[in-house]
Amino acid sequence: MSFSVRSARTSDVPFIQALVEPLVQQRILLGKDAVVFYEAIQEFRVAEDADGNAIGCGALHVMWQDLGEVRTLAVTPEWLHKGVGHALLERLETDASGLGLSRLFCLTFEVPFFSRHGFEPMTEESIDPAVYAELARSPDEGVAEFLDLARVKPNTLGNTRMIKKI
Repeated sequence: MSFSVRSARTSDVPFIQALVEPLVQQRILLGKDAVVFYEAIQEFRVAEDADGNAIGCGALHVMWQDLGEVRTLAVTPEWLHKGVGHALLERLETDASGLGLSRLFCLTFEVPFFSRHGFEPMTEESIDPAVYAELARSPDEGVAEFLDLARVKPNTLGNTRMIKKI
């Protein structure tokens, strides 16, 4: 079964929304309005099968000069366990390296998957106080999750904060 990974296009937003909606209902991913997906379309990569049908997605969000977050990594049920998630994550890591990032963060229930790809549960890493202060000013929920701010705790229950040096 062959597939490829490419940059997302605006025409992929309905697919991305439909793919993640069941995960939002299960409280695995946070819901987002269509406008948020359109605003972030440059961050997304889409996997598609040999016939050009979208089968998975993932996004890389830059958080700081050396830090990015893997977001919205999802694969259609019929393509699970066939290397699609691995290929998407590999592409996001390549993109991160190309941007000069050296660390990737994720907030996930899929600890075994990310562990197999070199992510480790976060410890209370020391963040430079000046960087922490800058990050804390961000309205982005992913940054708040990285910082483990109290305001996002209800959204992160059961998730594991993981990080990887790339």
